[in-house]
Amino acid sequence: MGVLQILVGSMQNFTYLIWDDNTKEAAVIDPSWDLEKVLKEAELRGLKIRYILNTHTHYDHCVGNEQIKRRTGAITIGGRGAEIKLDKTIEDGEQIPLGRVKITAIHTPGHSPDGICYLFEGNLFTGDTLFVGECGRTDLSGGSAEDLYESLFNKILKLDDDIKVYPGHDYGPSPYSTIGFERRNNYTLQPRSKKEFVRFMLTP
Repeated sequence: MGVLQILVGSMQNFTYLIWDDNTKEAAVIDPSWDLEKVLKEAELRGLKIRYILNTHTHYDHCVGNEQIKRRTGAITIGGRGAEIKLDKTIEDGEQIPLGRVKITAIHTPGHSPDGICYLFEGNLFTGDTLFVGECGRTDLSGGSAEDLYESLFNKILKLDDDIKVYPGHDYGPSPYSTIGFERRNNYTLQPRSKKEFVRFMLTP
């Protein structure tokens, strides 16, 4: 399997290419800008892009969906409550076959109602739910600190420490991390009750 993290645009976004080495079937996660760069990387590796996966459908994570779709024939996939039309809505725990491996969807609302993290062979693509050293904001339309608490503490932090965390933006001291490192060092993930977390998220 392969993972390529690509820094794109002026908002420090990450777009990802993931693929199965055996079949060269691939997915693009969160296409936004610099799409020629993304497509060139796929071409260099001989990849066939089958899926466009959105961690959520805020503009800066999905603006490139249609262009990638036109160029590759890939289908668009995202979570319930998406702000745009998708070919497929995926549910919590559902698996997407990619060659000989599978991608597992984890519904993680909070930053947005349609938030999805994708778990692929020990790699977790967290979009704007979890960053390196931070978590997503909840003050945008559809945001919910209560939902984000459940997503972070009862889903993401239930995963193994050695799983790599690949966020939606390059906001932290490093471009990627691990669940264990974030558990120990991310100040937003320190033990709190849900009520305490909601109050924490409201604090400037």
